[in-house]
Amino acid sequence: MRHRLEFERRYLIGRTPWDTGITPPEVMAFLQGRPAGRALDIGCGTGTNAMTLAHMGWAVTAIDFSQLALHRARRKARAAGLSIDFRRVDASRLDGVAGPFDFALDIGCFHSLSPEGRAGYASRLSDLLALRAAFILFSFLAEPGDESWPSRTEIENAFQASFHLTHLEIGETFGRPSAYFTWERHA
Repeated sequence: MRHRLEFERRYLIGRTPWDTGITPPEVMAFLQGRPAGRALDIGCGTGTNAMTLAHMGWAVTAIDFSQLALHRARRKARAAGLSIDFRRVDASRLDGVAGPFDFALDIGCFHSLSPEGRAGYASRLSDLLALRAAFILFSFLAEPGDESWPSRTEIENAFQASFHLTHLEIGETFGRPSAYFTWERHA
């Protein structure tokens, strides 16, 4: 509950450095030439990536646990004339979300969950994605001695039972180690 209130507070005062209003070029490059289908945007915030997907013809379900972020996302989508199914959902459980989805996107949600929440997310996500569906995950990575972020190994272990890692791009974001993981759901 406290974690949720902190996100609501940050959206209220405008301290949301993750909310850039731009879909990352890594995601855009991946989506180019892919046929549209059903997409799930996990931790959608104010809806930037959900709106990009909808503009590209995807049927989008976008989830977040911040009521204020979802309110802003709905308002932006209405103003753009886009139909997106925004829902208030806890990503650690993904309750009330029905697949199958052809694509899932997470730009910074997984790494904000507790280790238990990450495990719940990973186990439930595979049930929501169609066979051979794609999944892109952006996450900050732990540095030596820093347990507050997931490690690359933890992330790979969380998803390897149901997904095949097809691409990994390691870099730095906001001065922290980070990575884009691209997965495909096992057939």
